[in-house]
Amino acid sequence: MGALTPEAPSLQAVEWLVRLQAGDCAPEVEQAWRAWRASDAENEQAWQHIEACMARMRGLPGPLAHGTLARKPAHAQANAARRQSLKLLALLAVGGGAWLAGGDEQARFWLADYRTGTGELRHIVLADGTRIALNTASSIDVRFDAGQRLVTVFKGEIMVTTAHDAAGRPFVVRTPQGRLQPVGTRFAVRVEGERTQLGVFAGAVDIVPERAPEVARRLQAGEQATFTAGSVGSVELLPAGADAWTAGMLVARDMALADFIGELARYRHGRLACDPAIGHLRVSGIYPLADTDKVLDMLTRTLPVDVRQSTRFWVSVVPHRQHP
Repeated sequence: MGALTPEAPSLQAVEWLVRLQAGDCAPEVEQAWRAWRASDAENEQAWQHIEACMARMRGLPGPLAHGTLARKPAHAQANAARRQSLKLLALLAVGGGAWLAGGDEQARFWLADYRTGTGELRHIVLADGTRIALNTASSIDVRFDAGQRLVTVFKGEIMVTTAHDAAGRPFVVRTPQGRLQPVGTRFAVRVEGERTQLGVFAGAVDIVPERAPEVARRLQAGEQATFTAGSVGSVELLPAGADAWTAGMLVARDMALADFIGELARYRHGRLACDPAIGHLRVSGIYPLADTDKVLDMLTRTLPVDVRQSTRFWVSVVPHRQHP
C-alpha cells in the first residue's frame, strides 16, 4: 500500500477525515483543513496517502477519492455509524501493512470511548462523579451497568479518583494483564507491553492477575507494584512526585539520563533516544511536559550533552563536543 507517512501528519490526517465526514461539518472546518494541507508538504503527503488508500477500498463513494466530501447524513444515528466506519477505514489508510499487523491494538485505540494523542493530557468526569486523568497516548473504555462500574485501559496511563456510588456497584479497572478493584481510593494505572504498573496514592487497591487470581495482592497508599497476567512483582515505595504528570509536569530525583529521556519520549512524536555513553548522567528537577523541546534545551544547559536533530521526528541526546 505504499511507503509509510510520518506518524504525526498521518494521525492528524485521520482526525481531519473524521471531522470532514461529520454531518455537522461547518465551512470553517473545511477551510482549516485546506490550510492544514497547505501548511506543510508532509501534511499534504499524508492526506494524499489516505485518499489513495480510501479510493482502493470497495464500497466507498467515488467523490471521496477526488477530495469532495459528503455532508449531512439523513439521521444522527447514520452519522455516528459513518464516523465509526471511517475510523476503521482510516486505520488502514494511515499505515498500510504496519497498521494491519497491529490492527487490533490500533483499532481499540481509535475506537475507544476516551483517548489522548502523544503529548496530550485530558481530564474527564464519569457519570458517577469518578475523575480520571488520561496521560499521553492513552485510551480507555467505560461501561457502567447494574452490576459494576468498569473501566478498561487499552494503552497508556490513567489516574483514577473514585467516587461513592449510591447503588453500591463495585468499581473495577481492567487491563490486558488483569483486574484492579479499589477501596475508596486514588490510584494510577500504566499499561506497558506485557505489564501493568499500579501506584496507590490513597486508600487501597486489589490486584488480581488474569491467569493467576490465587496470587491476588492488596496495595496500600504509598505503594506501587508491577504485575503480569500470571504474577505480581515486588511491592515498592511510591516515589515522591509520581503523580506530577496529572499537572503536566515530570519530576526527576537523581534519575539516570537514559530513564529520563525514555520518559520524555512518551510525550513526543517520532524517536527520541539517548546515547548510551551518557545514559548514566543524573537528572533532577521539575520539567514541563507540554514543551519537550524546552526540556531538551534545559538539559544542554545543565549537563555536558548536545541535542542532535536529524529531522523533526528523529532526535538524539549525545555527548557534548567542544568546538574549536
